[in-house]
Amino acid sequence: MSTQATLETAVEEGRCGDRLWLYATYHCNLACGYCLTESMPAIANRRTLSAETMIRTVREARELGFGAIGITGGELFMLPHASETLAEIASILPTVALTNATLFTDRLLNRLEPLAELDIALQISLDSDQPDRNDAFRGPENFAKVERAIPALLERGITVRIATTVEEQTEDELARLCVLHRSWGISDDDHIVRGVVRRGRAELAGMGMTPGVTDILPELTITADGAFLHPFGPTVRHGVTDLDLLVSRQVAPLERAAERFLRLVSDQPVGTDVARNIR
Repeated sequence: MSTQATLETAVEEGRCGDRLWLYATYHCNLACGYCLTESMPAIANRRTLSAETMIRTVREARELGFGAIGITGGELFMLPHASETLAEIASILPTVALTNATLFTDRLLNRLEPLAELDIALQISLDSDQPDRNDAFRGPENFAKVERAIPALLERGITVRIATTVEEQTEDELARLCVLHRSWGISDDDHIVRGVVRRGRAELAGMGMTPGVTDILPELTITADGAFLHPFGPTVRHGVTDLDLLVSRQVAPLERAAERFLRLVSDQPVGTDVARNIR
């Protein structure tokens, strides 16, 4: 059976997803307390994928039958070519790009305008409706910058999703956050809520939950260190990448990593009703 046919079957059986993830860089302008990758402004090893590598990998992913792309980090927009690279990738496959939305100057927003014509969403992190609470999780002035960026993106016709990472927020706080994103015209379907995963910096701080075997849907994830089982896999502790969820050091051609990934997920339980507690 071809790699494409094997992937299609695995997706239909609920063993894995058809989204390929790319870790664009581990460099970030923030240093969130629950960060999976110990990303921060002064990170020594940025583990950056070049624009050429990302675009080539996405083209290969389309040929192999992957249906969508996810891009994360670090902060994608630390890369000077991020806007143009996103536009190229989204012209190949539907894309969601994760960002903290704190670097969106008017100049950068204007460079993002072509995304309005493409199948792409920017998924923006926002953890509370209260500036002080949100900024305690994420960094000074984070809330104010996000509050400015989201309407500016929506005015340009760019699709926005909200991602909330939950550690100690109250139900009332989360409900108020939903009122806020609805006021921007962002629906509940475009609001992702998940708990802190106890990996990376969160593990060192004793935060969050340790995921079980079926808590996270396997989705092939490519980084500068190799291919991993899902986007919560390539975590970092004390500057060293965790390898417990490594699929393959070889990521080019992508088919080799995909074949190894599909062999591993063949042990996953069958059924789209399998409990997945972390998105």
